[in-house]
Amino acid sequence: MVEPIKRRSLGSSLTFKDPFQVPLTFKVKQLMLAKCPISSILVSRFGSRPVVIFGGLLCGIGMVSASFCTSIFQLYICAGLITGLGLALNLQPSVIIIGKYFLKRRPIANGLAMAGSPVMLCTLAPMNQLLFDNFGWRGSFFILGAILLNCCVAGALFRPIGPATGPAMSPKERPMVETLEGQLETGKAELSGLDNEQKEDRDCCENFNKYLDLSLFKHRGFLIYLVGNVLMFLGFFAPIVFLAPYAKHRGIDEYSAAFLLSILAIVDMVARPATGIIANSKWVRPKIQYFFSFSIIFNGVCHLLCPLATDYSGLVVYSVFYGLAFGMVCAMLFETLMDLVGASRFTSAVGLVTIVECCTILLGPPIGGTLIDAFGDYKYMFLKCGIVMVLAGLFLFIMNYYNYRMLAKEEKRKNGEVAKKNDGPLRTESKEDNFQTTKLTQDGPETVPLRTETV
Repeated sequence: MVEPIKRRSLGSSLTFKDPFQVPLTFKVKQLMLAKCPISSILVSRFGSRPVVIFGGLLCGIGMVSASFCTSIFQLYICAGLITGLGLALNLQPSVIIIGKYFLKRRPIANGLAMAGSPVMLCTLAPMNQLLFDNFGWRGSFFILGAILLNCCVAGALFRPIGPATGPAMSPKERPMVETLEGQLETGKAELSGLDNEQKEDRDCCENFNKYLDLSLFKHRGFLIYLVGNVLMFLGFFAPIVFLAPYAKHRGIDEYSAAFLLSILAIVDMVARPATGIIANSKWVRPKIQYFFSFSIIFNGVCHLLCPLATDYSGLVVYSVFYGLAFGMVCAMLFETLMDLVGASRFTSAVGLVTIVECCTILLGPPIGGTLIDAFGDYKYMFLKCGIVMVLAGLFLFIMNYYNYRMLAKEEKRKNGEVAKKNDGPLRTESKEDNFQTTKLTQDGPETVPLRTETV
């Protein structure tokens, strides 16, 4: 007999029973995304390698400190705030450095790199249970903190890529360079006509934009991506949070309901690198934004059809297709952003996007929980997520079509201006040649070969 849903709020439906339950993990993810702008600034200033090593230290310290906590608030500080900051300092540099290492096969590299997340999702849940049964939650946090310290080893393997250094100056050249620098500083000091306050404001803005480029908010493709993703994340993570409770509501036992997430993770693990291979093909990569839009729409259609799954086999089919759609979106989430803004501005773009997205990621599950409490049925939450995802995919598809058309027009106009600029001297030269040829022909036999013949 199916147990009826009790009217409860989202907070009470996800009560804290043990440290490995969904809410704490979700808090870590929210804090990780909220701190990505800090990671962008640090990566721009110090590079990827030291930031990842420092992030690994924070992850280890946060999880080890969580093993000594005595309240849920302390766990949110240690496992949420400190570990979330450490994970943010690990995630973003890892994504950024892919764009520096790869260009031709970057979508495949992104897909393979993103495949590590579902691998850990498959193995971490049973490992957590094993650790919890043998060492308790305190010992489990302590061991997980030691495991996360391996992020420092991964960061040490990041080979820094930068501009080639010039040759060393000889002793004779050094005084000349110092003299030129001194003259330049003197010239700057003599520019007393400018307002010092305006100069300081301008320098401050330039330094800030150097680490976090706010001019991206004037970039058409970036704004389209940002609006579409903000809408998408209202329904992206909520089905994962409520999939197991929905299965229990349908009368499925606890272990079988939890296995649905494992099925999703296994399919996701295969889907991400496969999506990278497809996205790197010559037919898809030039218009990769359309493929990303299709993935989001496919994700939404899966949620719209989920209420039709009334038994366990139907939920297994839903988990397979949802894992495929989820992997497709995750594999191209950063690749499409890099395709729009370029590798040079990608560091700032990731930081700006994630700080905006974390707000909708935070709102998605509570809105879904409110719908469940209001109607007493999980299907309205899945319908909400499906409609939101389909609308986000359609928005991105239409706006990317507009963006591609505008880029083609701008490129055509730019090529026309360049051709017109290059054509001016050639036409003038042609007129002069014709005049010279006519004059030589009238005066007598040509004794000098024409320039057109020599060319």
